[in-house]
Amino acid sequence: MIDIKLIRTNPELVKENIKKKFQDEKLELVDKVAELDKQYRETKVECDSLRNQRKVKSKEIGGLMAKGQKDEAEKVKAEVSELGKKLEEMEALEVKLEGDIRQIMLVIPNIIDDSVPIGKDDSENVEVEKFGEPAVPEFEIPYHVDIMEKVNGIDLDSARKTSGNGFYYLCGDIAQLQSCILSYARDFMIDKGFTYYIPPFMIRSDVVTGVMSFAEMEGMMYKIEGEDLYLIGTSEHSMIGKFIDTILPEDELPKTLTSYSPCFRKEVGAHGIEERGVYRIHQFEKQEMIVVCKPEESMDWFHKLYSYTVEFFRTLDIPVRTLECCSGDLADLKVKSLDVEAWSPRQKKYFEVGSCSNLGDAQARRLGIRVKGSDGNKYFAHTLNNTVVAPPRMLIAFLENNLNEDGSIRIPKALQPYMRKELIKVPEKK
Repeated sequence: MIDIKLIRTNPELVKENIKKKFQDEKLELVDKVAELDKQYRETKVECDSLRNQRKVKSKEIGGLMAKGQKDEAEKVKAEVSELGKKLEEMEALEVKLEGDIRQIMLVIPNIIDDSVPIGKDDSENVEVEKFGEPAVPEFEIPYHVDIMEKVNGIDLDSARKTSGNGFYYLCGDIAQLQSCILSYARDFMIDKGFTYYIPPFMIRSDVVTGVMSFAEMEGMMYKIEGEDLYLIGTSEHSMIGKFIDTILPEDELPKTLTSYSPCFRKEVGAHGIEERGVYRIHQFEKQEMIVVCKPEESMDWFHKLYSYTVEFFRTLDIPVRTLECCSGDLADLKVKSLDVEAWSPRQKKYFEVGSCSNLGDAQARRLGIRVKGSDGNKYFAHTLNNTVVAPPRMLIAFLENNLNEDGSIRIPKALQPYMRKELIKVPEKK
């Protein structure tokens, strides 16, 4: 959510930003909210005036009564009563206008960074850099489910019976592999100086609307029936929500947190749920990194965060590339975003395994996360989030890049202390 002052002082900048995001249908909202804001400020001034008049008149009643002028006092009482009724009406209008303004402000996109490439959708995202050699072995790489089934590591059929499409049972070495990857990711981020958290897996609606746009919410979140609770789609939701309505001392920044959670997503949209596979599913686990910092430090942290993900994947012998998200591919709250994509030797292309986002002060403004500077002045913090690792999607890249021709799976050195083995072998047929 942008600052309303920007619409008051520079509405054309806001409109130009909307055009850059190819959301021309929202252009009229800028003028609409500007008019509502004008009415709101006028109403607020009138409310203050009415309160002052009522206060003065109320004092006048006491003086008249002291002088024995009861008739005059009764007349003033009637005036005070009328002022009270008028004030009540205007206060109700003030509240309504404030709510109407907030609803519109929630859908006006954040101002993107000048460095963001302009493009309509993800097809116009821009490659930044590649890390590692994207090799294709001489033998054929099977589909990731076939790789897992060969080592008795997945059961999709049973999951369909219990839960439907978009769910899975991981078992044996593959289940252990996923847990070990998450444990390694946890320790990797702790070694970077981040504080480890396991957050609540459900959050209230005021946190949901604080951390994401309505479009994202509709397509992602599961609502708990009969309660003001939603299942989280990522631990970032809980972790940013942790700071709702807080004032952070400036000398305590940055807050660098890493959190584990299961994630639950509807996955509504064009991609849909796979019948057979674990790339796009309703339930998965993830290790996330979150930073709350001063505005002038947020872009430095943005570059640090995605570099950690690149480093993590390279320790597991997975080639990756970074991809700058263009303006039309940015969610409304984001200032800048970059995807980390892993190499798929089977598909001979890269696919997304993580996303790093700088949200500026948008989430902080929605949630009331402020910083108290050394001079006593308060300002909104900047928030960032980034995926460390999100299996089982990451498992696809891991299995394809560490597969041997006989179906066995290499365990990179970084993961061997966790798995306590160097190889996942194909079970002998009985």
